[in-house]
Amino acid sequence: MKKRYTVTAALPYANGPIHIGHLAGAYIPADIYARYLRLKGNDVIFVCGSDEHGAAIPIRAKKEGVSPQKIIDKYHEIIKKSFEDFGISFDNYSRTSSKIHHKIASNFFNELNKKNIFIEKESEQLYDLKENQFLADRYVEGECPKCGFKEAYGDQCESCGSSLNATDLLNPKSKISGNKPSLKKTKHWFLPLNNFEDFLNKWFIEDKKNDWKSNVFGQVKSWINEGLKPRAITRDLDWGIPVPIKDVKGKVLYVWFDAPIGYISSTIEWAKKKQKDWKPYWQDPDTELVHFIGKDNIVFHCIIFPSILSASGKYILPTNVPANEFLNLEGQKISTSKNWAIWLQQYMEDFPQMQDTLRYVLTTNAPENKDNDFTWKDFQAKNNNELVAILGNFVNRVVVLTHKYYNGKTPKMGVLCQKDNKIIEEVYNCPKNIGFSIEKFKFREAINLVIDLARTGNKYLADEEPWKLIKTKDSKKVDTIMNISIQICGILSIVCEPFLPQTAKKLKKQFNIKNFEWDSINIKNPIITEEIRQGSLMFRKIEDQEIILQLEKLNDSKK
Repeated sequence: MKKRYTVTAALPYANGPIHIGHLAGAYIPADIYARYLRLKGNDVIFVCGSDEHGAAIPIRAKKEGVSPQKIIDKYHEIIKKSFEDFGISFDNYSRTSSKIHHKIASNFFNELNKKNIFIEKESEQLYDLKENQFLADRYVEGECPKCGFKEAYGDQCESCGSSLNATDLLNPKSKISGNKPSLKKTKHWFLPLNNFEDFLNKWFIEDKKNDWKSNVFGQVKSWINEGLKPRAITRDLDWGIPVPIKDVKGKVLYVWFDAPIGYISSTIEWAKKKQKDWKPYWQDPDTELVHFIGKDNIVFHCIIFPSILSASGKYILPTNVPANEFLNLEGQKISTSKNWAIWLQQYMEDFPQMQDTLRYVLTTNAPENKDNDFTWKDFQAKNNNELVAILGNFVNRVVVLTHKYYNGKTPKMGVLCQKDNKIIEEVYNCPKNIGFSIEKFKFREAINLVIDLARTGNKYLADEEPWKLIKTKDSKKVDTIMNISIQICGILSIVCEPFLPQTAKKLKKQFNIKNFEWDSINIKNPIITEEIRQGSLMFRKIEDQEIILQLEKLNDSKK
């Protein structure tokens, strides 16, 4: 049965380029899921956009001596191009500085304010006397009160993932002047999360235990059990969406209030372009809403945003939030400030036309349940030993043998033996098994099943040895072997698409595979065509010197 899905991926801050940790955490998993759902024939919208109101943006602007607008314009385009380069198939990639987003976020605030959802009160906030300004979120850093990490931000700790308020930090320091801040009274609007505990207990604790990832469920349950407190949803800043109340000056909406609403405004923007109705994607209870994020965003997507949606009363709630843990690099935490990262722009320069290799390695090594590590040597090994030696080798052997024996024409199957029937049944079961893993958000498991399919094809050819049979009285048996091998390549062209879109495109072109939906792959409807084109190798080997160069470059970046 066809369904409607709204799929979102975390809005990246437009204050710098994208690195491999971003891809592994949210964007490749979201893209795999959205591509798969489309192949199933579902009604899918996959949205994202640049988050352009974070406090990190004016900080970056100050460092570079330019306006925040120039920063977001620069990095929005860089980020958008990186996503396009790596085949992240957004239906709409928007930005939170757009007029439509300002309008939708302001409407949300006004609606909830009229319902008396918010608490308006004075509180003490950190203040930089030298700079004569309040220090919101990333304008301040200090020691995390929960894990002791010395460089925690004023909104969260990147070491333990805890969500914080700036006043929670021990030994806080202004990131503008370097001075120790003082406390000063200011008025803000608060979302009283404690009023939503009954809702969250019923919606989340009672319903999600068996369906959601344990790392997500555990973190949210811990937060709720500790007791929720009111959280300020406005800030003393001059960059962001102004608080839409008459005579209120110098205050903007908290980025974590406005950013998730960006999913809705991006959908509305898409709908206007397509002349479609956006409401079913956010207001129809039959629609499934799935957020793909990193673990540092769990609280915002599983507590704060659902509370906002619930308070509105008009919107659906997330069906699932399959958050990933963090990806480390060569045994160390990825750090943009220390330049310990692999930037997608740089990767494209060093490994042109090898986007699928990185997608593959990041998927096989995805931090789905715990932090994982990316190493350049593992990258090389997975490319050479799996993509080249298994998937690429199998496809190349099939193409070469078909052209050698049949001039590129697909032979008809002869009489099938027990082994042939077994292999056909096995390979046509693969899409169902791969799909089951994708639907459970087990993308590592799913991509391994794809490679296992190619491995099965290689073993089948090696066991049957058609190059020997072709010269014997059993030469007609070769027709069946090659026909089955071509069918396996056809299945690969479909099941590769969510994970390796460039590779799938090459396979479909080479094997003349037309539009096949995922569920139409079965024994009674074989994926096969009459003619196979010759083509270049699917993947190239990565040499040792290339990896040595990358390791040197990475280590030099720290100096």
